[in-house]
Amino acid sequence: MSAPSDEAGAVRALGGAIGRHWALFLSEGIALVVLGVLALMAPAIASVAAAVFFGWLLLISGVVGLIATLRARHVAGFWWSLISALVGIVAGALLLGWPVQGTMSLTAVLIAFLLVEGTVTILYALEHRGALSGRWGWMLSSGIIDVGLGLLLFAGLPGTALWALGLIVGINMIFGGWALIFMALHARGASTPP
Repeated sequence: MSAPSDEAGAVRALGGAIGRHWALFLSEGIALVVLGVLALMAPAIASVAAAVFFGWLLLISGVVGLIATLRARHVAGFWWSLISALVGIVAGALLLGWPVQGTMSLTAVLIAFLLVEGTVTILYALEHRGALSGRWGWMLSSGIIDVGLGLLLFAGLPGTALWALGLIVGINMIFGGWALIFMALHARGASTPP
């Protein structure tokens, strides 16, 4: 019998945390909207920039992994760790050396990301529709948009990979940013004493 009250207390605590930090959510939402608009204005540049960004991430993580692996060469799993680090270095170097061609691979990853993130966001919104924010519909819309964008991108392969990656990233950032802005504004209003 205490489970519902414990759950209600957890929901209130989470809602209170969102209310106390509404300005952070608002700032993140505004930043996402601005970056999304920039990506929409130059989708091909945003696509190549995404490839270069991921290339650096893979390269740096591969180098760090290689250094850590070589320092711990007597630990079990050394060879697997070494292979993993080398794959990161090679993948990063390939994306940095040929970012335009790398957009095709990143487009495939983006399709998977949009489908999974959209589904999770939809389930999150449905589970918390009223518990955390009166604006759960914005989160639901964001999830539906993500799934739709993922399916649209998949349908246009391979021809749309270069410009669509930047366009999809921009649209995703704008909708995600607006969802955060509306949730933050609602949380601010709910946390203000009457």
